[in-house]
Amino acid sequence: MTVSQLRKPANTTRYIAIEGPIGVGKTALARRLADSLSADLVLEEFEENPFLERFYRDGRSAALPAQMFFLFARARQIEQLRQPDLFSSVRISDYLFTRDRLFAELNLDREELKLYEQIADNLAVDAPVPDLVIYLQASVDAISQRLIRRDAPTDRFVERNYLERLTDAYSRFFHNYDDGPLLIVNASQIDLVNNDADYEQLFAQIESTTGGRHFFNPAAAALA
Repeated sequence: MTVSQLRKPANTTRYIAIEGPIGVGKTALARRLADSLSADLVLEEFEENPFLERFYRDGRSAALPAQMFFLFARARQIEQLRQPDLFSSVRISDYLFTRDRLFAELNLDREELKLYEQIADNLAVDAPVPDLVIYLQASVDAISQRLIRRDAPTDRFVERNYLERLTDAYSRFFHNYDDGPLLIVNASQIDLVNNDADYEQLFAQIESTTGGRHFFNPAAAALA
């Protein structure tokens, strides 16, 4: 199969969410999948968050406003996502709404977390469950190198210690995830954006994943 032969999944009504730590390649993969599937693209509004750079630079002082900005932005997008679209039956998102609490628990102190939970409960967001979640895993070293290459304004303030805590939090979150089909991708040594062969292998796996928990590790298969 070549990139030009990629087609929509057999299930014509599909919502795919891509997840993973900062810098792992979620948004870039979401854009490529959306292009391949002629799908609607739902992106996290991290560039619009006015508190994000201050959070990465100073940590605690901006944790709560940064978290609340994302909560309200994601809630608004979820409401839009639930509305039927007559022109596209496939949607690709670069985040999973239910993992918002992962960041709240990681970044907020006890009292801030209580406030976050009260507001989140009052929002009562009925987030749709994705037909497939793609969880991109990568080592802290690999993510650090990608952040250096990307060189976004906020990336230079992301400390290694925070990346270690974040990747551990993601591992725990998806270890217990059972809301729907999950595809865990070892993305440390592959390039899903610029390498067509890597991307085509993943797309074939996506087409064949209809339920349960699956692992995609082409680097290990190549060494076997």
